[in-house]
Parts: sequence; C-alpha cells; structure tokens
Amino acid sequence: MTPADTRAAGDRSTDKLKTSAARMEGSTARMEGATGQMADSADRRTELAADRTLFAAERTYAAWVRTGLAALASGIGARALLDGVVPHWMILSTGSVLVLFSAFCFAAAVWRQMRPGPPPPRPDTPRLPPALLIAVNGFLILVALTALAGVLLGRDATP
Repeated sequence: MTPADTRAAGDRSTDKLKTSAARMEGSTARMEGATGQMADSADRRTELAADRTLFAAERTYAAWVRTGLAALASGIGARALLDGVVPHWMILSTGSVLVLFSAFCFAAAVWRQMRPGPPPPRPDTPRLPPALLIAVNGFLILVALTALAGVLLGRDATP
C-alpha cells in the first residue's frame, strides 16, 4: 500500500468518525428534548388527576345534598299523603326519621367536602368556598328542623 492510499483510508475513517459524532450529538439533543417532554407530560397527568379528584368530591357533595332533599320531601310528604292510611304514630315516626335523616345528609355533605382526606395535588379548578358550603347547608338544616317541627306539631288533617 502506498502512502497516498494510507492517507486516503485515514481520511475516510476521520470522515466516518465526524459523521458518527454528528449523529450522536443529534441523538443526544433529541433524547434531552424527549426527557423534558416526558416530565411535562407526567406533571400534566398529575394536574388532570387532581382535577378529576376535585370533580369527584363535588359529585359526592351533590349526591349527599340530593339525598337530603329527597328525604326532606319524603318526610314532609309522609304527613300529607299517609294521613288516614296508617296510624298517626307511624306517620309521625316515619316523617320524623326522614326529616332527621335529611338534616344528617346536609351535615355529612359539608363534613365530607371540608375533609377530603390526604391532600391531593393542587388542581387547576378552584374549589367551592367553605363559607358557601356552610351557609347553604346550614340553611338546609334549618329548613329540615323546621319541617320536623311541622311534622310533629302540625295540625291533623282529620276532623
């Protein structure tokens, strides 16, 4: 082999090394970008999970209030609808239990919403203000207790 051939072979090796180094730098840059994207994706999934947790807590709150309103309406309706069908003591006890259960549901809704358990990640969605929850459910408890008084002390429909 001549010195010119040796030099040409060395130049080809050098070119291959430069090409390989350029590819490696490009691959490294892509890998670093993907790693940053994966971290952003994980953070976003955590934020979305926090939002889902908040929405689930609000659905649970709504279910407690909905159950309480149904029990309240049933307790009040028991007095009007069952009069003359069943004994008076049964009407009073059924109406009283349903109205007291409605007051329990309203209190449980606030308690459940105010004490969600371990702190979830900070959601993007704002929570319901605690003062609003206490005010609305306090009013509903007052209505339930007034309805209880009406069931127990109300006038009899029969003469």
